[in-house]
Amino acid sequence: MSPSILLTDDDREMRYALSETLSRCGYTIDTASSGDEAVSKFSSKSFDMVISDIRMVHGDGMHVLREIKKHSPDTPIVLITAYGTIDNAVDAMKLGAFDYIIKPFSIESLEEVVKKGIDTALDSKKPATDGKRPVSEFISNDSKVLRLLNTAKQIALSDVTVLIEGESGTGKEMLAKFIHNKSHRADGPFVAINCAAIPDGLLESELFGYERGAFTGAINKRSGKFVLASSGTILLDEVGEMSLPLQAKLLRVLQERHVDTIGGREPVFINIRVIATTNKSLKKEVEDGRFREDLYYRLNVFPMTLPPLRERKGDIPLLVDYFLKKHQQGERRGNKMTVTKVSEDAVAALLNHEWKGNIRELENVVERAILMVDGDTLLAGHIMIEVRGSGQKTPATLAAGLSVHEMEKALILKTLEEVDWNRTKAAKLLNIGVRTLRNKLKEYREDGLFI
Repeated sequence: MSPSILLTDDDREMRYALSETLSRCGYTIDTASSGDEAVSKFSSKSFDMVISDIRMVHGDGMHVLREIKKHSPDTPIVLITAYGTIDNAVDAMKLGAFDYIIKPFSIESLEEVVKKGIDTALDSKKPATDGKRPVSEFISNDSKVLRLLNTAKQIALSDVTVLIEGESGTGKEMLAKFIHNKSHRADGPFVAINCAAIPDGLLESELFGYERGAFTGAINKRSGKFVLASSGTILLDEVGEMSLPLQAKLLRVLQERHVDTIGGREPVFINIRVIATTNKSLKKEVEDGRFREDLYYRLNVFPMTLPPLRERKGDIPLLVDYFLKKHQQGERRGNKMTVTKVSEDAVAALLNHEWKGNIRELENVVERAILMVDGDTLLAGHIMIEVRGSGQKTPATLAAGLSVHEMEKALILKTLEEVDWNRTKAAKLLNIGVRTLRNKLKEYREDGLFI
């Protein structure tokens, strides 16, 4: 049986043209001339997909979207309008629209969106395969983050471009993977490229690829990240660091959906979803002339902002428990007991810290603390936190139950960090011999603390 589509438009000619086009593609089409009629038909008959114009007299497309999603949240709904704005697109996606098409559009683009929507609808009716698919963990009990994840699940069903803003270490890449794994592209590749970590001269070839002989050193042909992400998702991490000339080339790729490889003769067409992240305010970057306004609007179709850890401190105990389990590997703990408990003083110390490095900083602190623990309980004295403004890591507090051996170890590590691990300087500050310091470090290595 062919997939069924409910098509809604108050323009009779447009309704007829779209119906004929989609019927030739093999779909069973039913039509409605108003939003109210569409809602009524959907309540009495099941459809695999709904396509609706936004501006109609009796019940607009947003009304259709809201009413159908109440009763059938998994049904993909595509909205069509000649009055498209970014604000409307964002509102529609937040309500769960599968996609959003602006008139005039080509038959090919319509067919592509409909095929993706139908594939998504049919996949949702198959037995769940999450057991075989790695689903990214995003750990939180925070109400703001949970609302964000719920929104992410909704927009994952479409191919809308997403811009994720947030401070470094808040989990932007994890959120991008979460969206990818909840999408119809989950079986395709997830390709990430850090725009800040690659020199500008190399970033273009990394993104777009090159042909053999395109430049000195191009011995073999190399596919760029956009091509490698075909049928999947590409993550442009820290896109705000990209130079203005490269921004212009990226804009063309997003507009044309094809890539011009360096030295290539023909464009390579791509079928991907784009997610970008930034730890800057791209709007301010635009105002300051460091980021193209047209590219900003191409990327900012659906903006999401991850709150910093200091605004969701209730997640800290949950994250600490997760990191304890993650980093306690037998070969790193040696013969030590597994850390199963965190003292109240340690939790208090963690909650009192500002966490400017966010979740990444917390993970580093927990991983380092594990190496300091001799028993099964992580104490406040095991927590080496960078003192604000000093660049020095010191124990959070002198806690009862912390052994002299553990405090000695903490003092030696603190001193070494202060002198950039110059053992001669550290030994002098500690008033011990270099040989004694060397022996202490050897002892710590044997305990599982790798230096």
